[in-house]
Amino acid sequence: MKKAIILDDKSMQRSITRISHEIIEKNKGVKDVVLVGIKTRGVPLAKRIQEKIEKIEGKKIFVGELDITLYRDDLTKKEQDPVLNKTNIDFELDNKIVVLVDDVLYTGRTVRAAMDAVMDKGRPKCIQLAILVDRGHRELPIRADFVGKNVPTSKSEIINVKLKEIDEIDVVSISE
Repeated sequence: MKKAIILDDKSMQRSITRISHEIIEKNKGVKDVVLVGIKTRGVPLAKRIQEKIEKIEGKKIFVGELDITLYRDDLTKKEQDPVLNKTNIDFELDNKIVVLVDDVLYTGRTVRAAMDAVMDKGRPKCIQLAILVDRGHRELPIRADFVGKNVPTSKSEIINVKLKEIDEIDVVSISE
């Protein structure tokens, strides 16, 4: 049951613009900054941030796609055979500022898996985290550096993110 719309298309655009400015500000520009979107919805968000940064700074930064399936701690071979999506990072991560991008931050387990996957690809200078919606309820000591919207939720509530590139609409809603 849908309870409320948290972000419509305009507020989502504003959040992405703000996150882009904050990435530039925190890193004093975009030298050595790369974006890595966590599949599935983190990838189009990373590409949108890349486009905003390019408009602001006049510089194009690299964007990669990260599949964390094999790094998850909640998969067992008995339960399922994981469906693997392709990781596509065709640039160096060594000594780069890697900004992981995802749609929702909840327990922190996805981000932990993503950090493990990034470390297997190279040795970044640092890893930062950009999230469209932070809903709380962390199980691991992970926090986002850049947040589009903080939404306190109960554990029974669900945050639904829909993006034009995948779902043909930009909206974030909350339901039970």
